[in-house]
Amino acid sequence: MKLVMLKFLFIIFTINMFAQSNTEVPSVTIDEFINLMEKDSSLIILDVRTPAELNGTLGKIEKAINIPIQELPERIDELKPYKDKTIYVICRTQNRSFASSQFLNRNGFKTFYVIGGMTEYHYKTNSK
Repeated sequence: MKLVMLKFLFIIFTINMFAQSNTEVPSVTIDEFINLMEKDSSLIILDVRTPAELNGTLGKIEKAINIPIQELPERIDELKPYKDKTIYVICRTQNRSFASSQFLNRNGFKTFYVIGGMTEYHYKTNSK
């Protein structure tokens, strides 16, 4: 289990370092994201966390599509129906969503990553 976690962290940090060094990726703040969700029920949300994280304390956004970052290259075709729409990418904090957004943008998608991720979303939506 520890080896799997170490491999996972290595992949995430490698992708993140590569991603941040090469391209600007559009982002939205958590407040902007929440406002967009309230105004547009057809908003496309991609959650790149693991299934275990979806069941954790931060919860999940019910209508979000879940494709963990480590599966994204193999499962990118699942997002083809949304190629002409904007996809909002979220993770726990923002590191994986940044890297995922960059990957998707390089493959012809239009994405924004959510600054602060589910950590901020959980805080904002549960403190009201």
